[in-house]
Parts: sequence; structure tokens; C-alpha cells
Amino acid sequence: MQAKQMMLGLFGSAILGGGVAVGGYKLLEPAPLPTQTVVAADPNVRYTSAMRSSTYAAPEGLNFVAAAAAVTPAVVHVMTEYAAAPQSQQRRRMQMDPFLRQFFGDGGEGQGEEREPRGGGEGSGSGVIIAANGYIVTNNHVIDKASKITVVMDDKRRYEAELVGADPNTDLAVLKVKADNLPFVKYGNSDDVKVGEWVLAVGNPFSLNSTVTAGIISAKGRNINILRREDGMGIESFIQTDAVVNPGNSGGALVNLRGDLVGINSAIASHTGSYEGYSFAIPSALVSKVVADLLKYKVVQRALLGVQMREVDATLASEKKLANLNGLYVAGLTPNSAAAAAGLKEGDIITDINGLAVNTSSQLQEQVARFRPGDQIKVTYLRGTTPTTVTATLRNATGTTAVVREPALAASVKYEGATLSVVPTQLQNKLDIKGGAVITGIKGSNFRETGMADGFIITRIDKNLVRKPADVQAYLDQARDNSGALVEGVYPDGRKSFYPIGQE
Repeated sequence: MQAKQMMLGLFGSAILGGGVAVGGYKLLEPAPLPTQTVVAADPNVRYTSAMRSSTYAAPEGLNFVAAAAAVTPAVVHVMTEYAAAPQSQQRRRMQMDPFLRQFFGDGGEGQGEEREPRGGGEGSGSGVIIAANGYIVTNNHVIDKASKITVVMDDKRRYEAELVGADPNTDLAVLKVKADNLPFVKYGNSDDVKVGEWVLAVGNPFSLNSTVTAGIISAKGRNINILRREDGMGIESFIQTDAVVNPGNSGGALVNLRGDLVGINSAIASHTGSYEGYSFAIPSALVSKVVADLLKYKVVQRALLGVQMREVDATLASEKKLANLNGLYVAGLTPNSAAAAAGLKEGDIITDINGLAVNTSSQLQEQVARFRPGDQIKVTYLRGTTPTTVTATLRNATGTTAVVREPALAASVKYEGATLSVVPTQLQNKLDIKGGAVITGIKGSNFRETGMADGFIITRIDKNLVRKPADVQAYLDQARDNSGALVEGVYPDGRKSFYPIGQE
């Protein structure tokens, strides 16, 4: 009986304790919001890890799709072949390589090296079709010394390309393929691009079809001292971008978001041969002028102002007591130069060319390089604190306004009934010769008894090197008074031959 009463007591205590707990919770529970409702779970909800489509569109002007689609068909892969070079030339290339590697890569296996491979072989780069009838612009360093150039289109069509002309001073070259109705890229105005503007770098490396990367303009008018030349005629005023450009992309297109060409990609700042943050492109305003010259004259018409310049910095400003740090200090004038004729003097500060500010030597060189000898430009300068604008008539390296013609060595010569012509550059590269003269029309000439065949390339007469067709006539005329001459040369297939002339 006692046990039963104890169990009932415990049960009652449990009920009382539970009631107290529930009552306390209700007293402490916050009052529900008057409008609070309970929403049932939607069975169509998916977790964010699931795939879903999106109709989000990039803001107008920031969509890269249209520009990429317009440009990629017009960017080609450029494949080059090289003849083996003598050991002396290979050693010279090896000595230059550490400098070249900084900008073009080290050329190791898989690096896609655009420079000429040591000892012969193959190279590659990119190019941009600029005309529907097959004209292509690329870098000079992509095709330099190539014995054969092949262009692979974005749709995999292949063409053997002819080298129309090249300009080491700007690292540009023009190729031509026999094709029509090709896609091409239109020129944009590189003067209009601004720092911070979006651009696309389009290349066609390693036959992987076109590759597209995006970046912004980081700087303009950059001089990275890559086109160093003994004559000081190299022109560097690169557009700097952070768009990814790797070896194999040199010669490709830099375009704005309209798909207009604003530059030709030329170099990267790299110690490893791979992209490390900056790439450099030749401005389209300079590209269009160089291409036009190569197509019309076969040689670039280089206009010069004729000033020695120093960029104004704090040290020079203090030394010369200059009022500001803008412009270029005229440290000297070339005799009979355009600047001297226009009235500029040593100590003047050039601030503008044709209304565009110039604060670096590369900016001034680029502006002047867009013109030909005989063209006039407006030069604004400070003498003291007084600004003056004058008209300068640009001149060539010889101090005249004459158009520079293709070198005379390219002229054909009729001699003894045969025709002596210049050796095409690509054939010279293939045979590893400098200059020479191709002889044709032998059957109807006084050379018919020598045993020569049409196409033979004369490279030497006795001890005299033949650099141009006219040399053959000059050296053989001299040999008439002697006992004859020994003509040395090579056929296009590489066979070397010797022919005595006028010897009994």
C-alpha cells in the first residue's frame, strides 16, 4: 500500500513539473507578429549546385561576343621554314637569345617560338588579313629569314604566302596569298583608344584556331627598347595591355569592342617565355602607314624631323630652369633638317605634333613616322614660356623630300642576250645566300655554250661576290681583258655549280 502511494506521488510530481515548464516557456515566448504567415515549401525549388540557364546580358559596350566573332575568321596561323645556317650565324643568334627570350620566349620545346630556330627548322606566329584579296600583316620577327611561309586560315585552308615587304624598324611585314573573298579586319584609329578601355587580343598559335583574350589598355606610347638598331631608326610606341598574349600570338590582332584593328600584337614582357602581365602592340595608325608604303613602294618612306631629344624630367627642368615637366627638350638639330628649316633651335621644348601632346621620344617618333618625306606637320614648341606653332616639311635621311625607291639591286639587267634578275628574299633565305643574280633566257644568249641552265643563281665571279644583277655585267666586262672568268653559283634545289667563261 505504501509503495502504491509512493508511485502515485512521483507521477503527480512529474505532471506538476511538466506543467510548470510548459507554463514558463509560454510566458517567455515572444508574441507572434500579427501578419505572420506560414508558407509551404515549393517542391520546384532547386539547390544552387544545380545547373540553370541565365538570360543575364552584359551591359552594352562590354560584350565581347560580337567582336570576337567578327575578328577570329580573319586571324591566321603563320608557319615558317628555315634553311640551316652556318655555325658563325648560329653563334651570333645564341649570343642574342638572352635578350630576345625576355620578350619572345626561350624557344624551347613546346614554347611556340616565333624567332628563327637555330640551325634551321620551323617557326610559327599569327597574322591578320587586312584585305579580301589576300594581304596579311604580321610581325617581321615572325617571318624574318624564312625560306618558306605557309598561312593556315581559321577554317584550316592552307596557302603558300609570298613576302611582299618587311620593315625591321617597326617589326612589321606584309604577306600575300593567292585567294579572294577572304574575311578581313578593318582598321580602327589607335589614337582614339584610351587607357582603361577594353580590348581583345586575337591570335592563331600552333594551329589551334583563333584564341581570344580580353584586357584593358594599360598605357600608350611605351618604349621597351626591343627594336634596338645601330642606326637608331627603330620606332617603338607600343600600346600596352594586360590581355594575355603568349609566344605564337605575335602578329595577331588587338581590336576594340567594335572589332576594329587598333594594334598588331608584337611582344610580351616575360623572363620565362610565358605571359606575366603585360603585352605590347604596334598602333594601327602606324601599321596602316607602313603597310601602305610596302604595298606601293616596297620600302617604307621614313620621314624625319631632325632633332636630338631629351625627355623633360625634374633633373633637366632644374638644370635648364624649365617652367614645367611637359614636352621634349631639343638637345640638338641635324644640319639641313626639317626642324632647322622650320626655325626650331636648341633649347626649345616641343609640346605638340599636329595638336597631339608629345612627352616622350617614342610618342614624337610615332607621330612623325606616320608621314612621308615632303609631308607637312604642325610643330608646337616653347621658347622660354612663349608657345609657337610652325609648319615643318619633313625630309628623308638624305635631307631631301624625294621618295625613296626600292633598292637598285632589285633592278633586272639585260646582258649578252640573257636576263639577270634579283633573287627573291625567301629563296636567298632558303639557300643561305646574300644577294646574287638569277639568269634566264640562256638559249638565246651568248651564255648558251657555257652549260648553264635557266634559273641558275650567280653568287660569285672569280673572287668577287655578286650582290645584285648589275654586278654580273661589271665583273664579266672586267674579265674580258683577262683570260676569262670562273662563274660560281647554285640552283634553286641547292646544287652548286661552276662554269668557266671565256677560257680556252
